[in-house]
Amino acid sequence: MFGIFNTTTIPALEQTLSFSQKRHELLAGNLANLDTPGYRAKDLDVGDFQNALAESIDTHQKAIDLGQPLTRDEIRSGPRDAMEQVVFHDQSDVSLEQQVSEVAKNEHMHALAITTMRSQFALLRAAITERA
Repeated sequence: MFGIFNTTTIPALEQTLSFSQKRHELLAGNLANLDTPGYRAKDLDVGDFQNALAESIDTHQKAIDLGQPLTRDEIRSGPRDAMEQVVFHDQSDVSLEQQVSEVAKNEHMHALAITTMRSQFALLRAAITERA
């Protein structure tokens, strides 16, 4: 059933949305604990996630080229692992400006993924209903 979606960017966008949601929760926690003595800021490594997602996309594309597409769990495994590695900052230096900046960047990534996903669904809807 999900085969049609696995050949689009939708699985990658789904993973990006999951990552940005989880990261937003951590960043919001940092802001909530801004004045907590000894609190260490938490974050997810965006670079690790992007590398895992790119590797997952490459692996999936190679599998499609060989006629053996991956399952949803196989597609998600690399990016999901990157989402589990919470990074703690060294000191209790939770800066309001830095956290707000990270929240804004994260929100931009989330909004971009939503917009792209909507476009993908609109294209699929147009193909299904035979409208351009």
